[in-house]
Amino acid sequence: MPAQLISGREIAATIRSDLAERVARLKADTGRVPGLATVLVGEDPASQSYVRMKNSAAKEAGIHSEQITLPADTPEAELLGLVAGLNANPDIHGILVQLPLPGQIDEQKVLEAIDPAKDVDGFHPVNVGKLSTGATDVLAPCTPWGVIQMLLRTGNSPRGKHCVVVGRSNIVGRPMASLLLRRGEGGDATVTVAHSRTPDLGAITRQADILIVAVGRPDTVTADMVRPGAVVIDVGVNRVDAPDTDRGYRLVGDVDFDGVREVASWITPVPGGVGPMTITMLLSNTVDAFERSLER
Repeated sequence: MPAQLISGREIAATIRSDLAERVARLKADTGRVPGLATVLVGEDPASQSYVRMKNSAAKEAGIHSEQITLPADTPEAELLGLVAGLNANPDIHGILVQLPLPGQIDEQKVLEAIDPAKDVDGFHPVNVGKLSTGATDVLAPCTPWGVIQMLLRTGNSPRGKHCVVVGRSNIVGRPMASLLLRRGEGGDATVTVAHSRTPDLGAITRQADILIVAVGRPDTVTADMVRPGAVVIDVGVNRVDAPDTDRGYRLVGDVDFDGVREVASWITPVPGGVGPMTITMLLSNTVDAFERSLER
């Protein structure tokens, strides 16, 4: 029997509905709402589209959203000054600086300038460090945090399972492993991290009860590399030529979907799988950041 699909769109819609109710309750209790600031430097079309989606999703959830757009030649000092102002703004609880940044700006310096309590992307070294030590009061990177929610909400808890993560990026692979290793709900897994330098990758992936693939290369994982009955989460989004389509391309993941679906028990599609969860968890982090600010 083909694997059941894990629909990121459906899970994201449920979470966003819950978030809207949380925000409404917070507004009734405090007279305030969470605030998210997105900063875009330059006119990259993909970044513009992504920021628009984030702002639209925030407003639908009742979150106050501000978009700040700066020209591509903005000096680093000006951007750092803007971030400092947002750090000090009591109406802003989440700050997101859209990457990539123009060459004259040191991305790491900007990320480190964001108040860790407002770092809703989860990229600040303080949040990275807290996550790696197993802390639960931390803003986790949105994509891996979304994967955890997908597993839990489909009855595929990682607890006691062998989870193999293919990919070691700071955005997905490394924080994914840290989340799976944490004590408590969504964690308690045995974790193996594999990557492009892993010899005989299939020998590792076939051990997985839960296989999470995030390498950015189509067909990295094929059916013969998957243990029968495994849960497969495909984080990759790749464009491949498709002359027979109107756009001339189609989107695929890092997993050979058609082949692996015949072996796995659950699988995420691309598109419509992990992708919709990323913005949703950004909103969740913003609401969490607001609630924590009330406790300080």
